[in-house]
Amino acid sequence: MAKNGKFINREISWLAFNERVLQEAADPNVPIIERLRFLGIFSNNLDEFFRVRIATLKRLLVLGKKAKATIHFRPKKILEEVQKIVLTQSKKFEEIYKNVQQELKRHNIFIINEKQLNKEQGEFVKNYFNENVRPALVPIMLTQVKTFPYLKDKAIYLSIKLSVDKKPRLKQYALVEIPTDVVGRFIELPSNNRKHYVILLDDIIRYNLPEVFSMFAFNKIEAYTIKITRDAELDIDNDISQSFIDKISKSVKARQKGNPVRFVYDDTISKDLLDFLKTKIKLNNLDNLIPGGRYHNFKDFIRFPTIGPKNLRYEKQKLISNKLLRNNQSYFEALKKEDVMLHYPYQSFSHFIDLLREAAIDPNVKTIKITLYRLARVSMVINALMNAAQNGKQVIAILELQARFDEEANINWAKRLQDEGIQVIYGVPGLKVHSKLCLISRIENGKMQHYANVTTGNYNELTSQVYCDDALFTRDPRITKEVEQIFEFFEKNYKVHNFKHLILSPYSTRKKFIRLIENEIETARAGKKAEIFLKMNSLVDEEMITQLYEASNAGVKIRIIVRGICAVITGVRGMSENIEVISIVDKYLEHSRVFVFKNGGDELYYISSADWMARNLDSRIEVTCPIYNKKIQKELRDIMEIQWSENVKARIVDPMQTNHYKIVAVNKKKTRSQESIHELISKNNSR
Repeated sequence: MAKNGKFINREISWLAFNERVLQEAADPNVPIIERLRFLGIFSNNLDEFFRVRIATLKRLLVLGKKAKATIHFRPKKILEEVQKIVLTQSKKFEEIYKNVQQELKRHNIFIINEKQLNKEQGEFVKNYFNENVRPALVPIMLTQVKTFPYLKDKAIYLSIKLSVDKKPRLKQYALVEIPTDVVGRFIELPSNNRKHYVILLDDIIRYNLPEVFSMFAFNKIEAYTIKITRDAELDIDNDISQSFIDKISKSVKARQKGNPVRFVYDDTISKDLLDFLKTKIKLNNLDNLIPGGRYHNFKDFIRFPTIGPKNLRYEKQKLISNKLLRNNQSYFEALKKEDVMLHYPYQSFSHFIDLLREAAIDPNVKTIKITLYRLARVSMVINALMNAAQNGKQVIAILELQARFDEEANINWAKRLQDEGIQVIYGVPGLKVHSKLCLISRIENGKMQHYANVTTGNYNELTSQVYCDDALFTRDPRITKEVEQIFEFFEKNYKVHNFKHLILSPYSTRKKFIRLIENEIETARAGKKAEIFLKMNSLVDEEMITQLYEASNAGVKIRIIVRGICAVITGVRGMSENIEVISIVDKYLEHSRVFVFKNGGDELYYISSADWMARNLDSRIEVTCPIYNKKIQKELRDIMEIQWSENVKARIVDPMQTNHYKIVAVNKKKTRSQESIHELISKNNSR
């Protein structure tokens, strides 16, 4: 679905991205347990898509024709197209899951249901149910209650029909929430002959339903999984009498009662039970009724038990230590020699933790300032900051309370930090702080010396193990002075500096990148070589895309690596014939943003926290940082070129959103970029 033949609709493009995740689950070359986890990732992605994007479109429906003037597409038409694509993908999903189950059997791993239990397993399941599950169950007799119970977002339920054979009118309906927040979703059963048996919590409950409803005279029990997805966008009011943290807390609670945007159900459910549920929940066809398989909330499969031989999972790559930071010397002394860039997950996030720990006990360090967006559940970053505060350092944390789906966790972190004497600043009014910055200030030779870390990813040691991000460590005053000014802006919002090196959203990012593109256009029109090489998560902003089209028409060669949404229509003569786009989906999640401009031969390199979306350019605090060190520039270029030569996991992003893999030319070596990058970084850090 294209708008005026110039842009792909972002929802349709996003679904094409999630199709690439589904391709990984279908790929027989991917280890079988990883395929199962990719199904979980696909499911989790789709949940968030409905909770946020589809929820937004449904809100726009009330605007009628005015909505098209706002988003340039008719919301109703997009919702209909989304429904078709999602139904098609759901069928693929179920087929892939069946194939994965069969493949697991060949490795002596059996996912069985309640009807496949032998006597010993049945006894185990009964005991497990009575000891662990039954105390957490709250069955609700739907035909006896006056008010239909509220179905929670993210939860899954068994909708139950109790009946008597040959007496169709004698029936009752019931509902049981599957308590996955109390009991794990997967239970390993007693095994023998080196065979592994796994049963889902859903089926443990199914097996024991006759006991749960034993007081009734029904002899037939049917149970079908259902799930509802709700609008997850936060509504934050303008009540000035409330603190911001109170508003966020209130909005997070309200989110749980958002309007339904999707209803997923087992497609074998009896018609009378489905009609009953649709009526009681007040659903219509625009509420995205999705028939599915026996199990929902497949996101839980991301944490499928670690069983079977090692070759059923991706082999863990060895973490590469940076050669300048590995000798247990002072990080500050190492950074006096030259800038360092780490590339996660190929290199360890512990380098950053070690820097914070050194700063925490160094008597010359006076202040540590950091922006926090998403944190690990058990955060070593937080521990290091608290240690610094306990050692008398001034610690200031800019904590973004509106990090989607992490709001509640961040509120708890804020309270904990404040209890330790750390100054917490809740971002900037009206602007989400999405930049990733840390500034350490230290007395050296009687003067204050600043050290900065600027990164494309979060300060989260868990996601750093699977997200590909770039992190610059520097004491270059051109960078550190302006990082200091950004933190000053966080503390005093009225004071916005003019930056010569860092590029700050929402003040200058759009203008700066447009000037950089225009510079390449002028170079191409002068008959010189002009190139733009971009990598990001999402490319949606229409003004930026229009500038790229203009550059293409001028003869600028444009290569783009986009993991997720891409609204660019490539290969159109007179518009975009010089633009190529690929997307890489592999075992690690490509998350870094890197921008390279030929600049007449004196290449310019930038890393950033910002994608090219209107929200990142105009409505958030984002930082784009130039890379001045020539060695780091070369390494970034080498990494980008390796990714461009990827021909195993790269898909062509075309106007039809077909997700065709790049074709490997005859006699050409296969290049899997994430493996080749590991080899490159290892070589660059060897002695």
